[in-house]
Amino acid sequence: MKKKIAIGIIALLIVMYIVSVVVYKLQSKIALIKINGVISDYISTIKLIDIAKNDDSIKAVVIKVDSPGGAVGASQEIYRAIEKLRDKKTVVVSMGNVAASGGYYVSVPANVIYADPGTVTGSIGVIIQHVDFSKVLNKIGVKVNNIKSGKNKDILYPNHPLTPEQKELLQRTVMDVYNQFLDAIVKYRPIEKKVLKKYADGRVFSGKQALELKLVDKLGNTQDAIDEAKKLAGLDQEHPMIVELKKEKPLLEQILGSKLTGKLENIGTTSGLYYLMSF
Repeated sequence: MKKKIAIGIIALLIVMYIVSVVVYKLQSKIALIKINGVISDYISTIKLIDIAKNDDSIKAVVIKVDSPGGAVGASQEIYRAIEKLRDKKTVVVSMGNVAASGGYYVSVPANVIYADPGTVTGSIGVIIQHVDFSKVLNKIGVKVNNIKSGKNKDILYPNHPLTPEQKELLQRTVMDVYNQFLDAIVKYRPIEKKVLKKYADGRVFSGKQALELKLVDKLGNTQDAIDEAKKLAGLDQEHPMIVELKKEKPLLEQILGSKLTGKLENIGTTSGLYYLMSF
């Protein structure tokens, strides 16, 4: 008798689990994806975007951006992923404390952009750094020779100053990537490029100023962005589930902790082109 009861309880639990899974799958949802900190690891963010894009029960996506920007390539990867997401789902961005430079770049493809009145945004521009240690090395008697395939292969190496020609080469590259930034903005924002250029010089704006410049659409917090997503997805008369899609922590982070792995991930990433707000 006890065995039959136990089997019955197990069967009931299995049925309840299956029903809950089916109900979860069928219920309309709004996904929340967070983009926090300096943008360098884009793969995990793109995976979350793909999950939202391919899940038919997710009707809209709210992306919470709190980032000063980061690497150009990583920002462009996320921008393109959000473009593809927008083709299938409503996308609303909610800016947090900071959504500047690359943080603004990844926000641009959204259907609607919300910012808090005091959000720090803008900082539209590109930066590349070259550190010249040649005088220090000479002073301590260290001579570093670069064996290279071409005269500009070591252009960003710190053991020599830049020549005027090399400065011009880097400036041209920076301006090319800067124009890519402007084109990415005017593709989705109601701003003419010639107007945008007047204030796209690296300066930052408050959320309120950004609204006046048409860099964002509305002022409000994350809940306002969620309500907007509901309305745009036709769910304002329903009670959709809000689900946060989270990145999986890498094994190294689980073992060593987030602070240490954050430092390890940044080793060797100091060189390159950046959509990054100055600190």
